Amino acid sequence: MPEELSSTVELAPPNPELSTPSPEHPPHKIELPFHIRVRHGVRRPHNWFQLGRFGAVGATGYFVNLAVFALCVHALGIDYRVAAVIAWVVSVLNNFWLNRHWTFGAKQTHPVRQGVRFFAVSLVVFGFSYVVLVVLVSGVGLPKVVAQAIAIAAGTPQNFVGQKLWSFRA
Repeated sequence: MPEELSSTVELAPPNPELSTPSPEHPPHKIELPFHIRVRHGVRRPHNWFQLGRFGAVGATGYFVNLAVFALCVHALGIDYRVAAVIAWVVSVLNNFWLNRHWTFGAKQTHPVRQGVRFFAVSLVVFGFSYVVLVVLVSGVGLPKVVAQAIAIAAGTPQNFVGQKLWSFRA
């Protein structure tokens, strides 16, 4: 696992003669608190560049999603709830490929495993954004494409955290 994502620290053995771990004397590990891991992670420039690349991929997925959604709703006359599902599928495929190859450079792990994780995180985030979409259209009365744009943006932070910490971790 990359150093910035490590949740444990390996301590040096108290006896210098046991400097190499063995089955009889495994290394002593302690769990780091979440706030320390976060503080450690935000100090690494690599994570900020990765966040920028994730944002760029997300922007392409955002526009792909909105374009497919608008096409389905306005040109094809599909119900906005079904259009949201169709747009999500297209944008998830786009984003998985770009995130795997460019954002996280996670080509060493099997793509099916990453794909399942990416899809699972994306599905949870989609569930959240779908509820936001329906509330904004049915409850608030916003135009469908505007509501979709807001709903996608609302799920972006959860998506980044889930993809980075679970889907594309090394």
